[in-house]
Formats: sequence, structure tokens, C-alpha cells
Amino acid sequence: MELSIFQDRELAQKILMGIKKEAEKIGREVKLMHVCGTHEDTVTRNGIRSLLPENVKIMSGPGCPVCITPAEDIATMMEIVRKAKEEGEEIILTTFGDMYKIPTAIGSFADLKSEGFDVRVVYSIYDSYKIALKESNKLVVHFSPGFETTTAPAAGILNEVIEKEIENFKIYSVHRLTPPAVEALIKQGTVFDGLVDPGHVSTIIGVKGWEYITKEYGVPQVVAGFEPVDFLMGVFMLLRIIRKGEAKIENQYTRVVKYEGNVKAQKTIEAIFETVDAKWRALGVIPNSGLELKKEYKDYEIRSLFKIRPPELPDLEKGCICGAILRGLALPTQCPLFGKTCTPRNPVGPCMVSYEGTCQIFYKYGALF
Repeated sequence: MELSIFQDRELAQKILMGIKKEAEKIGREVKLMHVCGTHEDTVTRNGIRSLLPENVKIMSGPGCPVCITPAEDIATMMEIVRKAKEEGEEIILTTFGDMYKIPTAIGSFADLKSEGFDVRVVYSIYDSYKIALKESNKLVVHFSPGFETTTAPAAGILNEVIEKEIENFKIYSVHRLTPPAVEALIKQGTVFDGLVDPGHVSTIIGVKGWEYITKEYGVPQVVAGFEPVDFLMGVFMLLRIIRKGEAKIENQYTRVVKYEGNVKAQKTIEAIFETVDAKWRALGVIPNSGLELKKEYKDYEIRSLFKIRPPELPDLEKGCICGAILRGLALPTQCPLFGKTCTPRNPVGPCMVSYEGTCQIFYKYGALF
């Protein structure tokens, strides 16, 4: 199937006509939430909010795994690197480019690099793994964030590391699960009429991974892809479900996402990780939303080797409303710091750092939102 059809202007206009008709029939304000940085990029870059009827609102939820990584974990990893050096062991710390700059009250990984420690930006955990093979005399630690999409390759690499008994490769897991965060928002009182599910996460967990949200809470859902036509079609499908008064989940992204998801990836994750309660930055502790290595594999978790008590740090600097943005309660333009004291060059909050962060996306595309 040609990708160009999902970028076709005429097709998008036809879908928009359908959206307007559905919105008119509903006759009230409709709030639709997505939980995906890539979806936010699609929405903002293409000015989709400005194209929708006034009564259809798009809310941006906790769709950035780097943004929700607790400040305490970043600080703990920094202290582990320092303590290792004090004990005569040099750590090569690897992480992703956006995580490298995430601010905390005591600094970032970029600041750690400026102190002379070996901190490297990688594109994937596989790159970190290759460094460990090449520099076998040093301990390589991958600070490993990500939702289900990133967890699957992490589990695959760890499986190989365990099988080959590679002792100089460890991780610091800050992996999180997306559906429990949506459930937490519902329980906390965040009100939305429908949910646009992220296509890449759904590739792993399938349509079935989201079903319980609809069954238990009556929230309509549509799994959608990332091109403009994909997202608009997802909005149209959601409005149609809402207009009919139904509670169901549909799959717009059928060219990629299957009902059962990627079963092999699911089994690999389940073999390596176990589900735990976990903190999300600015959102609090969410039950069964984190992933840690199973007990039999704890030797591959750096925290099992260095016992560091996590410091008590504020989630956000004063004035930053990243928490409200992650809950879908506000947009970046409502923050008094946005584009002034908080910019990608000098970020105050995590939502301005990551390329999946709503604030950076708004800043990047300016008037298009």
C-alpha cells in the first residue's frame, strides 16, 4: 500500500467533511485524548486542531516516556556513576539524546558528562550492547526508558546478554506501560470522551491490550497510525462511535496493528520483566505501570550492584505546568514559562526537552498549532 494515500490532501478534506457532520450531530463539546508524542507531532505539524470543528478538542496525554521518567531515577543513576568511580570502577553510561538533557534539581546526564564522566548518546539499546562487546574491560550501563515499543527490543537484547553471560552490560530500567497510565487518568478524574491509541505501542500489545479500558470504563477507542489521514480517520471513527452512543474499540491502523499484537515480543518481555507499581514524573505512582527485571535476572540491573538511596527531588520547577499537560488538562501555550524562560535551548520542564514532548512540539511548529 502506497504511503502517499495517507498524506493525500483531497482525502483528508473528505474525512474532515465527515468529521464536521459527526460533530454537528453530536452537538456538544467532545474531548479526544491521545497518549503519543508522535501523534502530537502529526496533529501540531499539520495544524489539525485548527481544521477541526470548534466542539472537537484534542488533548495531549502522557505520551512521552522520557518526559515522565522520575527525576529521582536520573539523579540515582548519576550517583551510581560517581560512586563507581570512587570504588575504582569506570562506567560507560548510555542513553537516548532527549534523556541526556532532561533537567532535575541537581542536574542532568549532560551535566554529568561535563564533569568528565563517560556518558554517551545512543540510538538504541543495541548500540549500547555493541559498546559493551567492544569495551569488555569496562562496565556499560544503559539508562533504559520507553513504553512498550522500546521495551520489546530491550527485552530481546537482554535475552541475548543473559544467554551469552555478558557480565559487563547492565541496565537501569525506567520502562513504563501505557494502558495503566490511561486508567490512572480516568480514576484521577481526567474526563475525555474518546481515546486515540498509539499505533506503535499497539503493534506490540495489539488491540486486545486496550480492550479493558473500554470494557471497564466505557471509553471508546480507536487505534490510529501516524500520517495526517490516519489521525483524521481515527477522529472520524471515534466521533461516529460517540454519536451512536457505543462503547467499543476499533482499529484504523490495520495495515500494521493486529488484534493480538506481536505475540513473540510480548512473550520476550514477559520472560525478562515483571510488572511493578511505578512513579511517573508529575503524575505520581501508578499501579502495575512499571517494568523491572525478574528476580533471576537482577544481576543485570545496575541498582542491584550499587545501593543508592534515591534523593527527594521536586518533580518540576516552580511555574512549570508539565504535570497538567501530561494529564491532558492544559496545552503548552497556557504555561507562563512557555517560549520565554523555557525553551529547547534552556528547558525548565521535561516536556520541552524530548522530541516527543508536547512543549517542544508546540515550540517547534509555532503558529501551526
